[in-house]
Formats: sequence, C-alpha cells, structure tokens
Amino acid sequence: MWPYHPDLLRRPVPRYTSYPTAAEFRPVGEDHVLENAVAAIPEGAEISLYLHIPYCNTICHYCACNTGRANRQKRLQAYIDALLAEIRIMGELLTSKHVVKRIAFGGGSPNAISTQEFAHLIAALKDSFHVDRAEISVELDPRDFDGEWAAMLGQSGVTHASMGVQTFSAEVQQVIGRVQPYETIASAMSQLRAHGVQSINFDMMYGLPGQTGQDLSDSLDKTIELRPERIALFGYAHLPQRIARQRRMDTSIMANQLQRFAMSSLGYQTLVRAGYEAIGFDHFALPDDPMAVAARAGEVSRNFQGYTHDPSPWLLGMGATAISLFPDRILQNEKNVGAWRNAVSTGRLTASLGVHRTSRDEAHRQIIEDILCRGEAEIGGLDGAETYAERLASFEQRGLIERDDGHITCTDSATPYLRTIAAIFDPYRHNSKGGFSSAI
Repeated sequence: MWPYHPDLLRRPVPRYTSYPTAAEFRPVGEDHVLENAVAAIPEGAEISLYLHIPYCNTICHYCACNTGRANRQKRLQAYIDALLAEIRIMGELLTSKHVVKRIAFGGGSPNAISTQEFAHLIAALKDSFHVDRAEISVELDPRDFDGEWAAMLGQSGVTHASMGVQTFSAEVQQVIGRVQPYETIASAMSQLRAHGVQSINFDMMYGLPGQTGQDLSDSLDKTIELRPERIALFGYAHLPQRIARQRRMDTSIMANQLQRFAMSSLGYQTLVRAGYEAIGFDHFALPDDPMAVAARAGEVSRNFQGYTHDPSPWLLGMGATAISLFPDRILQNEKNVGAWRNAVSTGRLTASLGVHRTSRDEAHRQIIEDILCRGEAEIGGLDGAETYAERLASFEQRGLIERDDGHITCTDSATPYLRTIAAIFDPYRHNSKGGFSSAI
C-alpha cells in the first residue's frame, strides 16, 4: 500500500509523546519547582491528572516500562500510602475552582494493587479535587482481571479501559513472557461492558520476536471479532542494551525493517477495512468513539500516553517517574521509588528532572504535533527556511509531502514516515544520535 524507502527509515527517531523529548530532561536544580508550577495554574482552569502505579504481578520480557514485581505487600502498601499523601499535597496547592476533566491510571498495571487500594485512591481524589464529572481511564493487565475488579471500575465511574493484548499468538506470547489466551481477553471485555465501561482500547504490537506477518494477521482478525473501540498498533522497540529483561527473549527470529514495514501496512489496511478510522501513525478508533470524533475535527494531540483528545495544557502526574505537563515546562517526578516516597513523607513534591519550553520550543512543538496529528503544518515562520527545504527535498521528490508557500501537507503515502518527517523540525535531533526506537 505504501512506497518503501528504506533510506528514509534508517534513522531511529522519537515517538514524540512530549516536546522537548525526555532525552532533553535535565536535573531541575531548584526547590519547590513543581509546587510553584501547580500553584500558578489559573483559577478556573480545566486540568487532567495522571496516577502512576509502577508494579505488575508478572514482568513481561519485552516491556520497556519502569515497573517492578508486585510481590511484596508491605512495599506495595507503602507506595499506595505515599501516593495518597501526594494526592493530598497536590490538592492543597489548587483551589476548589479548578475542575478536573480527566483522570488516568497507568503503570505498570494499576490492577496489580487490590480493589480496596484502588477505592482508597478514588476516594482521595474526590476529597482533594473537583472530579465529579471527570472521565476516568485505567490501564489493565487482563491476566489479573476478574469480576471484583470489573465491579470496582463500574462503581468508580471508569469510562475507558486499555488492555495490553500485544498478540494472540500462543507461540509469540511464550517468547515475550505474556501468556493470555483469547478467552481471557474476551472475558475481561465482557465484564467491562457489563459494568458500564464505554470505551475499550487494545494495545497491539508488530515486530515482536518470533512474530510473523501471519501471526499479526490472525491477531488482528481476533481483535476485530472482539471490536474494541480503540486500537493502538505499535512497532516493538528492541533496545536490549538499555532494557535488560529484553535479553531473556529468543531473538533468533526478528523481523527486519522491510518485514516491519509490511506488518505496519498490513495492520493499517486490515483495521481501516474493518471500519476503524486511522489516527496518526499508530492509533485507530471506531467512527463514533470520542477519539475519532476529535480526530475528524482536528483536535487530537500528543502526550506521553500517545494520541489523546485531552485539550488541557495542564497534566499533573503523581507517583514515582510520573510526568507533569505545563504550557512552559515539563517536570518528571523522582524515578527511584524509595527517594520519591521519602520526599512525599516530608510533605514535598518530588520533581527531579525536567525542561523549560522556550518560545522556540513551542514553535517546533506545534509543527511536530501538527504533522503527527493532522498531517500538515505551517512552517513559514521558522528561521532557516532554506535548510528545512533541503531536508524535506527527499520526501517531496518521492511524493510524500507537498510544499506550498510555507505550508507542508503529508500525502496518504507518508503515514509510515510521519515520525521521520516530524524529526526534521526537532533541532535537538540534528546533531544527536540518541537511543530511540525504529522509525517503523
């Protein structure tokens, strides 16, 4: 379906879930920076919250998330206690006039904790923030999901759930350390539906060790049978030098770049033919899902959760490693759980890394987001127009983009190249090799 230009895909590039990316984060170097940023949010602003649970009952071999085993109840309880304290601290910095529109629980696996602990977190949020009409989403591990969890999500008003499915191939599941039969996924979906969860997302992957094109095709067919409202189809990022657990997998069979390209194309065609609308380069949604509605209106954006229809420029992250987004800065909490917990116990928020966003950063961020989310961007206001024209020439000559008086439009054939095109407008990448994932 798409023309294959391997030279344009050779360079690893960011997924651009933030801009500047995490590669540009540096030690904060000042006290109370997160407290000051939160306190400066204008009264009446609509904000979003993210709560990070960095634990899973089983650690999958492929996973690049910052997560650990939830096998010590005392350690898990200490984390929840600190998270409850952080919720109170954050809430005290905000006035009652701030309205929380969205709450997201991610990880790890939020359902690695008990339903009672989840209920305590929901209660604390209600006590500390104005969340009466907030949309609540939760990431789930279907292997640890049951009727008790389904009932708790229903009671808590959860409206969106995302399940890590990755593949339905039993052989590939064994290789990646995530064994979960089709019946497990189907049962979880049925229970979520029965308890009022309106939108369900599947995280799927191509390019996994041992995975073939036929494996992907079969998995997509099973996914379409279950009909989740959203699907995220990612290319697996193999970075064993940085992620030790990935070395446990048998990688004697790994898709090369051409095979990954074919898998990406197969996934796109299969899902679009099944009635899903493509959003950017790796998300899909049924036409009446809010994500698809927002995409048609040109209102989707990017944050560290991927494509989103959350318009708020204020996203407050709680938990170790959680990231907070502000119009002028990005701040990340202390990554070490013990250090994060100790700081919270003294009544402090724990931003340890971050980056200020300059007006130049904002101009480039807008262009990158427009390319990834809308397939077009206005670039006429950038300095160095001739340099950018040179870098775009290969894409223009091959019919992947069209340029007209400072405006670029990506053609339908450009979808697998969107990240590479976006990276052209990232000044931090011009002289940086980075440790990023494959462009496809």
